[in-house]
Amino acid sequence: MTYVDSWTQSDPLRRRLRRLTKGERREEAIDFLKLYHHELELPPADLEKRTRAVLAELQRTGSYTHTTAELSFGARVAWRNHANCIGRLYWKSLEVNDARDVTDPDEMALRVIAHLGKSTTSGARRSAITIFGPARDDRPTAYFDCHQLTQYAGYLRDDGVLGDPQNVEATRSAIALGWQPPATPSAFDLLPFVIRDATGPRRLYELPPGTVREVDIVHPTLPGIASLGLRWYTVPLVTDMILTIGGIDYPCAPFNGFYMATEIASRNFVDQARYNLLDRVGDAIGVDKADPYWKDRALTELNRAVLSSFNAAEAAIIDHHAASQQYIDFVRIEHALGRDVSGNWAWIVPPQASAACPVFHLPMTDHHDVPNFYRTRAIDGAALRSAKLTEQRGRTLRRVDRIKRRLRHWLRTRG
Repeated sequence: MTYVDSWTQSDPLRRRLRRLTKGERREEAIDFLKLYHHELELPPADLEKRTRAVLAELQRTGSYTHTTAELSFGARVAWRNHANCIGRLYWKSLEVNDARDVTDPDEMALRVIAHLGKSTTSGARRSAITIFGPARDDRPTAYFDCHQLTQYAGYLRDDGVLGDPQNVEATRSAIALGWQPPATPSAFDLLPFVIRDATGPRRLYELPPGTVREVDIVHPTLPGIASLGLRWYTVPLVTDMILTIGGIDYPCAPFNGFYMATEIASRNFVDQARYNLLDRVGDAIGVDKADPYWKDRALTELNRAVLSSFNAAEAAIIDHHAASQQYIDFVRIEHALGRDVSGNWAWIVPPQASAACPVFHLPMTDHHDVPNFYRTRAIDGAALRSAKLTEQRGRTLRRVDRIKRRLRHWLRTRG
């Protein structure tokens, strides 16, 4: 069922998109084409021909259209470049669904529901992305107006929040758009998702029964955790990230990976701004809170419960030690190929047993290379730029690049 709100004059998407000059868009397009042809070892004549065609299209329209092969390569490299993700070892296996021809919100909803359903039923550690149309200066585009396709409601009450506090505003909006919560609300009520269409109105879509698979969280030896009635959905499908490839932004590109157990156990269930369950978990397993390490034990057992529950349900998940080792393997492979790796230490290092994970001791730098993903230009989009990995550039040219980037950043911040 679809619910629609009234149109407003504001354009939230435009405030999030990167601001590129014609020269910057041209530069990113050329650098992307060089990277594409270099890594796929295509003939130089093909690069010259494709570059001429893209530059002519940019001159004529201010934009250009990626081929299906370029789109798939660009999405995979965007994942490879994204500094916040620990699970990039298998970036080449990203399944790319080209949905650029789909512009109707109802059809977009059907496509992403099918995406979620396929990822849910496979049970495999396979990441996928569905890419809808790019942002154009001459016309608006529809996009998802929610953080993830699957989210739990948060109901604000006099005694606090029932459910996920992160989603209190999303829950209020859903109700205002016509969603009816269950007669007896719970801490794990699935919210509908929202698409803002090209003319502004938001449309609300409820997930069909059976689309989302949830796992009840139980512990293999501590029955007290089962008494908490915890559960979580198996597939995180992120819908609010903007994909940028060669100077072209795709604001509607929902993608999924699979969970690391600490994301659910050490963050979603325990963060004070989320479910804030650490005290209740400690009570449920009978820890002595006079012990200074009771929180450590509660976190460890909750992680064990999440991991074992997902494994028992044959749902894709990974523990933080295995994920850390995979990231180390990814870095080694990339360095062997002569590529620098972008990494954000605060995102890569797991919140549980951090110093026991090899990534804790690994120096990291976010190079902000494109292609990439970003949320808004204010948070992480303005710093993105071409890496020029395929060029042999001397010290003087690299210094010129730095000066140009700083000048562009200064001009943007002034406006």
